[in-house]
Amino acid sequence: LQDMEGMENRKARFRTVFALIVNGKEHLFEGIVKGEITKHRHGTSGFGYDPVFIPEGYTQTYAEMGSELKNKISHRAMATDKLCNFLSK
Repeated sequence: LQDMEGMENRKARFRTVFALIVNGKEHLFEGIVKGEITKHRHGTSGFGYDPVFIPEGYTQTYAEMGSELKNKISHRAMATDKLCNFLSK
């Protein structure tokens, strides 16, 4: 936050990519959540950037919304869902 003080463009994103190799072929499963970095910390749950990241379409930081909702909409959840769908075929 200190490094971003005075910056107007606070856009950010979280990205996860899982790689799976099956029979020599690589499969990639990506999850991206776009959002913005707040000017101040909000919330107490989570870790890392959770108190300063608000995902697009929401008004709360990850740390304010709690782990149940965060884990449904996170970049990790998106990548995991894609991997699970692939493995269930």
